[in-house]
Amino acid sequence: MDDTLKTPPRTDIRIFPDLLALSRAAAREMVRIAGERSGEAGRCTIALAGGHTPRALYELLAADFCDRLEWPKIHLFWGDERYVPFDDSKSNFRMVCEALLDAVPIPRGNVHPMLTHFADPKQAAREYEKTLRQIFPGELSGFDLILLGTGVEGHTASLFPNSPALAEQERWVVAVRAPVEPALRLSLTLPVLNSAQNVFFLAAGKEKHEVIARFLQDPSAESAELPISLVRPVGQTVWFLDRGAAG
Repeated sequence: MDDTLKTPPRTDIRIFPDLLALSRAAAREMVRIAGERSGEAGRCTIALAGGHTPRALYELLAADFCDRLEWPKIHLFWGDERYVPFDDSKSNFRMVCEALLDAVPIPRGNVHPMLTHFADPKQAAREYEKTLRQIFPGELSGFDLILLGTGVEGHTASLFPNSPALAEQERWVVAVRAPVEPALRLSLTLPVLNSAQNVFFLAAGKEKHEVIARFLQDPSAESAELPISLVRPVGQTVWFLDRGAAG
């Protein structure tokens, strides 16, 4: 990656040899943030990402970092979910259970999945927003940490290029129709993502290089054609990249 490229304010780009090194670094930072927030606020709120890349992080947390986290003080949420049953192989919740939750002593009441059993996904979005507003009683959610990824076209969570959901300013959770399968999904909205104290983007593989380079060519630009460019949280953003993604 060209070191002369500028990055957005409060954004840190970190490059690692491979996915394992990337994931281990992200795990260490998660442990640090969780420890600080648990000590200061008595809890740490984290929204998880789906997909292949974060799975390696979750497996590391379960295998190597489990004893370093105060699980009774950690509350886990989801940044987005495919609108499929929990036992479906495409379910983000199922993936996180397999990689992390089944192996760590987190209280059941601290796990807050996006429910997908409603006939209408819009009802599911409303119910998840109710859950968030009960836990975050202020005007904005204020997650301690949100994990995100990026698609090759620049989508993040389930906010795809030029989606009407990108313009949402009031709702915290929306039902969306994605241009890929499974099409029906739930997603946190930009106001929620941008109220986070920390956002970690995880990106691995050379297929991600083009979109990341496109973003960094003009990091001050915000475009609905590139949803990752619209994530500008009040806190810190860290991009964890492997060499393939960084170029």
